[in-house]
Amino acid sequence: MADQIVFVVYPGITLLDLAGPLNVFSGLHQTASGEARYDIALVSAEGGTVPTDVMISVETDASADWTDVPIHTLITIGGTGVYAAAADSAFVANIRKMAQNAARVGSVCNGAYLLAAAGCLDHRRAATHWDAVKRLQNDFPKVRVEVDPVYINDGGVWTSAGVTAGIDMALALLAEDLGRDVALRRAQYLVTYMVRPGGQSQFSAVLERQCADRSGTFDELHAWIAQNLADDLRVEQLAQYQNMSVRSFYRAYVSTVGLTPAKTVETIRVDTARELLETTKAGVKAIAVRCGFKNEERLRRAFTRQVGVTPTEYRDRFQSA
Repeated sequence: MADQIVFVVYPGITLLDLAGPLNVFSGLHQTASGEARYDIALVSAEGGTVPTDVMISVETDASADWTDVPIHTLITIGGTGVYAAAADSAFVANIRKMAQNAARVGSVCNGAYLLAAAGCLDHRRAATHWDAVKRLQNDFPKVRVEVDPVYINDGGVWTSAGVTAGIDMALALLAEDLGRDVALRRAQYLVTYMVRPGGQSQFSAVLERQCADRSGTFDELHAWIAQNLADDLRVEQLAQYQNMSVRSFYRAYVSTVGLTPAKTVETIRVDTARELLETTKAGVKAIAVRCGFKNEERLRRAFTRQVGVTPTEYRDRFQSA
């Protein structure tokens, strides 16, 4: 029997947020019977034709028709219309009911906002497009929003970053259902470059992780770190810059930013290295020294941990012409 996948849409969805995951699950068949592996439905508030962000519209069922139906995977799609959709209390209530009948739920891009409105992300880690992090965190403080990951699975609740990251999440869901070999073959069919792990960083701006620091308390410190990456940037030096004791600084920083000072320093160093790999011809060793890693191996370990690929692999893919 085919597993039921339901995509939740609304006027103004980003078509690629839908089309990417939809293509991952479409066209797969049961090995024995030859029947479709997944049944797929598109659901909106009232049903009917729903416009997307481009000239294509999609046909949908009404959400009320799906509130009592067993669902294998429920995925909310992102787009500019998500905030208006989240303001529709009846629609959100139907999403909540569908989620209660689903074996797992997920979102693509700022579709996480709909899951949060339905209460599905309370006290869970969640990913979204880097540009939507601040609003999601502000409006739903019970959600533990993370800036970097491509996607997150927290107890069967999956959330992904922007646009093409929905494909990565869908491939991970497919791997959970049918195994990594099937997911790899599907990725090959879709001509994706690689199957990215969820822990890989979004390719976001260097200081977007400051979005958790809504007060701007440490903005000047972060700028100073970025200008002095080759210096000794241990917590003692950072506390001195802030004119605080080490203990007070550490507690205040972690409470405000959500990261340790050391993690922030490493992240800014990696982001700067990433920019240099994209825009200069400097050698990896020289970049490592310039960014404060002292040697190429330390850069490689930190870079791979945060970005998911080595500096050399990253340069091969993203260096400007």
